[in-house]
Amino acid sequence: MDQNAEIYQDLDRILVTREKIAKKVKELGQKIAEDYAGKSPVMICILKGACVFFTDLIRETPLPLTTDFMAISSYGSATKTSGVVRILKDLDNDILGKDVIIVEDIVDTGITLNYLMKILIQRGAASLRIAALLDKTARRKVPDLKVDYVCFDIPDAFVVGYGLDYDQKYRNLPDIGILSPRIYGDK
Repeated sequence: MDQNAEIYQDLDRILVTREKIAKKVKELGQKIAEDYAGKSPVMICILKGACVFFTDLIRETPLPLTTDFMAISSYGSATKTSGVVRILKDLDNDILGKDVIIVEDIVDTGITLNYLMKILIQRGAASLRIAALLDKTARRKVPDLKVDYVCFDIPDAFVVGYGLDYDQKYRNLPDIGILSPRIYGDK
């Protein structure tokens, strides 16, 4: 997609280019493969935001892995978390005794991931790690939340692209950009 495309006009600026994303995703896939050598982890995609990152990451992870999907919400159409976590789509398979990697688009307050990790531990995961495209530590409300694999640490800004959205739009941007406040106002 050309950066002169109309959809780019809603960005204040590009934060991470598609080239930088591809390089970091490849590095992360290799790191996961090293850490899980001889194992077959279950990689869980947190829908919808992580889907683009997830598909690229699993293709860069040379392991006999399996995949599953969950949809969890704490935002709705707002730009800030409500603090109320809801499971919209649960796993299709049992994770008892499995090594699990949660693949998330962005870690912000940590409330949603903290909730999810408790659930997956209760379900008997042998091990549990988090892989995130973006980490926004400035907004963390769960200080002891450990993100094991991160592509980019970002500032406290509202970002879209590469799967991340605002009101279900902008997921198709191949770059990650800071959305202009004129688009989302005071939501």
